[in-house]
Amino acid sequence: MQAVILSGGFGTRMRPLTYTTPKPLLPLLNKPLIMHLIDSLPAEVEEVVLAANYKIEMLEEFFEDLDMDREVHVVDEPEPRGTGGAVKNVEEYIDDTFFVINSDVISSIDLKDYLEFYRKKEGVGAISAWEVEDPTAYGIMDPDEEQRIQRFQEKPKPEEAFSNLINAGHYILEREVLDKIPPRRKVSIEHEIFPKLLEDGLYSYQFSGYWIDCGTPTNFFEAHRTLLDVEDKKTVVDDRSWVDGELGDYVSVGMDCTIEDCEISNSILFDGVEIDEGAKIENSILGYDVIVEEGVKIKDSIVSDNVYLEKGEKIIKEDIKPEGVEDE
Repeated sequence: MQAVILSGGFGTRMRPLTYTTPKPLLPLLNKPLIMHLIDSLPAEVEEVVLAANYKIEMLEEFFEDLDMDREVHVVDEPEPRGTGGAVKNVEEYIDDTFFVINSDVISSIDLKDYLEFYRKKEGVGAISAWEVEDPTAYGIMDPDEEQRIQRFQEKPKPEEAFSNLINAGHYILEREVLDKIPPRRKVSIEHEIFPKLLEDGLYSYQFSGYWIDCGTPTNFFEAHRTLLDVEDKKTVVDDRSWVDGELGDYVSVGMDCTIEDCEISNSILFDGVEIDEGAKIENSILGYDVIVEEGVKIKDSIVSDNVYLEKGEKIIKEDIKPEGVEDE
């Protein structure tokens, strides 16, 4: 069985971090975002297909150096083709029932249970469903008592919404669905293909717990805190790092970091970060190999890779780009 992970896009909302690192490789609790998804796949999934189009070489190199049981194919998408077009582009790797998962999503869904649920149904696919209080910003679905979807509605007005169940971004599909996707063009599987599958049997699988779209820094922080809570931890520090003193709550420290006696809270430090004594880091992300001198204060900010912050600097609500990089 295969799982297609939709990893396209330039990660513009996660800049400046994604200037140097593709979003699937951004570390969440010292583990690349993409590996949180891959490790959650049921044992039946023996192949993973990444539909990607940004920094392909970095993704290929990461998986080449990784020792894992599953085979991983990184497939270049020549140009953005939407969710449906991306799936169609990897058609040659699909031989039967398969998963499609949005790479931005971190959730508590049990994919094994989801697959078992689907196999008891007679249809061509299933969509994971998440209940929200306000569905007006989403597309919603209307399942019957057997969880078979009857209709969809896109961004309904409050008085017109027939459901609070939104698409949570995990699909199980039969290979025959690929025949309904036009080749070599942009296609939204949610808007153009799913409505056509209703008469063939498309089911919803509702789960509870947590569901977070990690496509923005705010949501990335939410996922960071949520996973620490799930693991009943306040901090995560890689074994190869050295920390002098106590860290505050909700802090993750990557590999080969050196942290002198300073104040750090609700922050994410990538590998190779060095922080001198007296610094204060709050609600911030520090990219790879950032050096922070004595007394620097960073709050509500993102600092990209290989940045050197000199003694006494104050970074408040700023995004520090790599040298020489300008927004497009």
